[in-house]
Amino acid sequence: MSNETKRDVYDEIVNEFGFPNDEDYKQLMERYDAAIPDDLPVIPKAVGEYIKNLWKYHRDLVDVFGMVRDLGITRTEPNGVLIWVAHNTDTFARAWVLEAWIVEETGEIVKLEAEK
Repeated sequence: MSNETKRDVYDEIVNEFGFPNDEDYKQLMERYDAAIPDDLPVIPKAVGEYIKNLWKYHRDLVDVFGMVRDLGITRTEPNGVLIWVAHNTDTFARAWVLEAWIVEETGEIVKLEAEK
């Protein structure tokens, strides 16, 4: 595994092959920086809606994982979303942090900033 980022590789390619002028390079870098990652997490639609609602009410990731932890302690029957989160914590956290994901059922890409 490499510690090199996609941006490092892109910069090296641009530096080797060049662009006609600095303005073109600057515009490409702005597009690149704004672009979503290639490997977005894939989550069910209901989980995506859950994330949107949590963001809407300014909840944080600790709240969600606290609820998941409490499920294990109380052994209560959770809703389907929390069951999914409990079994897919890494995927859920990536979707949360990236503020973007792919809807499992439709393949649609969702970005939270558009929802805020």
